[in-house]
Amino acid sequence: MMTTVDITHRRLLNQHLAGTPFAEPTEVVQWLGAVQAQDYAAAKWAVGQRVQGATDAMIEQACSEGAILRTHVMRPTWHFVTPTDIRWLLALTAPRVNAFNGSWYRKLELDDAVFRQSNSVLMKALQGAKQLTRPELLVGLQQAGIAAADPLRFTHIMMRAELDGLVCSGAWRGKQPTYALLEERVPPAPMLQREEALAELARRYFTSHGPATLQDYSWWSGLTVADTKAGLEMVKSQLSQELVDGKHYWFVAAPVPTEKTPEAYLLPNYDEYIVAYTDRSAVFDAAHTPKLDARGNILFNNIMVLDGRIIGTWQRTFKHNMVIINANPFVSLSAAEQQAFASAAERYGRFLGLMTMLQI
Repeated sequence: MMTTVDITHRRLLNQHLAGTPFAEPTEVVQWLGAVQAQDYAAAKWAVGQRVQGATDAMIEQACSEGAILRTHVMRPTWHFVTPTDIRWLLALTAPRVNAFNGSWYRKLELDDAVFRQSNSVLMKALQGAKQLTRPELLVGLQQAGIAAADPLRFTHIMMRAELDGLVCSGAWRGKQPTYALLEERVPPAPMLQREEALAELARRYFTSHGPATLQDYSWWSGLTVADTKAGLEMVKSQLSQELVDGKHYWFVAAPVPTEKTPEAYLLPNYDEYIVAYTDRSAVFDAAHTPKLDARGNILFNNIMVLDGRIIGTWQRTFKHNMVIINANPFVSLSAAEQQAFASAAERYGRFLGLMTMLQI
């Protein structure tokens, strides 16, 4: 019988935080299906934790070259996706994101006529493999007579262009992201039919994020319950199922090694280990919620993970060539556990190419 401890250990392995790391950043993104990425620096570390010997520069290069793309897909926020997946993922999930955005579209007086005009302006501005920043595109929209000075209105205009498959991420220019035309930046790739896409996304999720429930998958994908049920139905013969505390968990059965030493991780905010589940009780004790920052949401915090459980939060500051990590554990740590987090901090320092100081 599977226990809560088994759930956390299997998730660590299936998400490749434990066990064998990937060799390339793109392998992480493809394996997970999509990686939440509105916090760009944090998302790079989320990918880097799962890649052997990864550095920030390695992930940055993958993004600049278009091997990893950053766009709005699934829930209405940015995600990393791969070039081979972006088109079928958008075809599957964009209608749901647009439905979610519907009230904002109406409030901001954005209708199909406005989006047709804004998309036309953006396409003309970016044609010829140009990569332009948001301020540059904003000027073009305003010159065409499209009201975009309101940051929310401009954000939704750009999001709709992403959801329509018109634009995607270009290379970063300094500290500013750029946009490019998807058809110019992303090579052709096989397109999945809707039923195939429902099955493929369900297979990816439960393989890479399991054990997880149908409700977890519905939250993560943003699809309707009917669609997530249909996807699960098509792939459940490839999965195992266990009932834990009255909930049905789906996953790919595999041996789980028993770790003899503490396994510690310094995960970023919005890491897939926490954001991919609507029920986080397996990894986080809600009694610790008052110990979070003023926002009171575990998703917004960098998290300390010990043997699969969230046992604290952490923040970083930079000083010269050093990153200082201030750890805030919710519980007392043994000497061995503190050493495990010291090793995790050193991994983060190597990723950034900086010396590290851990303060617990």
